[in-house]
Amino acid sequence: MAYRVLSSRVAPSSHRLSRGFLCIFTLSLSVTYLCYSHIFRSDAVTMPSQRFGEPLGAPGSNAGAKRLLHKLHHCTSPRVAPDARPAPSAAPRARDYKAANASGAQRYGNKKLPNALIVGVKKGGTRAVLEFIRIHPDVRAVGTEPHFFDRNYDKGLDWYRGLMPRTIESQITMEKTPSYFVTHEAPRRISSMSRNTKLIVVVRNPVTRAISDYTQTLSKKPDIPSFEELAFKNRSEGEVDTSWNAIRIGMYILHLENWLQYFHLSQIHFVSGERLITDPAGELGRVQDFLGLKRIITDKHFYFNRTKGFPCLKKPESSSQPRCLGKSKGRTHVQIDQEVIEQLRDFYRPFNVKFFEMVGHDFRWD
Repeated sequence: MAYRVLSSRVAPSSHRLSRGFLCIFTLSLSVTYLCYSHIFRSDAVTMPSQRFGEPLGAPGSNAGAKRLLHKLHHCTSPRVAPDARPAPSAAPRARDYKAANASGAQRYGNKKLPNALIVGVKKGGTRAVLEFIRIHPDVRAVGTEPHFFDRNYDKGLDWYRGLMPRTIESQITMEKTPSYFVTHEAPRRISSMSRNTKLIVVVRNPVTRAISDYTQTLSKKPDIPSFEELAFKNRSEGEVDTSWNAIRIGMYILHLENWLQYFHLSQIHFVSGERLITDPAGELGRVQDFLGLKRIITDKHFYFNRTKGFPCLKKPESSSQPRCLGKSKGRTHVQIDQEVIEQLRDFYRPFNVKFFEMVGHDFRWD
């Protein structure tokens, strides 16, 4: 009898406790569900806007993620003092770096004015130097020629910077426009951008360079006069026409004197167009040294293409095919009379001697 009385009094209390516990548990689940629903509904659009590979913690780069973490923090965690929260890393992840390099489109970092320029010379091998050096992971370069310091200077430095690829702190930004070397205003304009700019000039036997220049022009304008007609004012007297651009470009010492008014000789590196064909790894090794880069580009990156007559890059990891320069590179030169070649060699010889003395290197063009 006592047992029945006790049970009848305790049971209602136990039921009340169970109902209370269930109520609290259900309410907790509901609040948690509503909180997470709010988070993912509000950030469903903002999260994808974060660009692949942007450095964590960069201004404006992780706004969606920050809001998400902030809301999760308030919904699921107790407050933590600001100085106790770990600072986000500003460095890009290694796998993002490799993926961006493999795709050829780096999407993190900033657009900066170039640290180095390939300023000349036309038909000397500037495209080869650019394509070879840009496989270095610490070099980012513009593929096309911006022609900023000769044709587009009035568009301003902001326009020019906008053409540059994105780079991180450890990378060098480069571009190449070979007509800069013979543009009188280019040295002054580049110096006003930065007096610390490093300059690369690819030089080649001026006679061979002139014939290559003419061959390229002839492929576009087949009705132009012969090489001999353009090269000489008076062929019988051997009077060379220095007003013809194909001849004038090869008078390297005249152009170099203009550059030395604004840059120290130590800021200019000269690449041999001839050795670039016979020893590309050696020439690129010296370019890497000049730019302050680790020698990563070596013999293992090149093979000699006998059909084209110049070196090509071996198959990169991101491609199934070797990489050679375009069809316009390595075209067969127009045949020029040997007497004409000898006359031009005689003409260029004094200019070459002065150039060799100035740069402290004999390129052996005779």
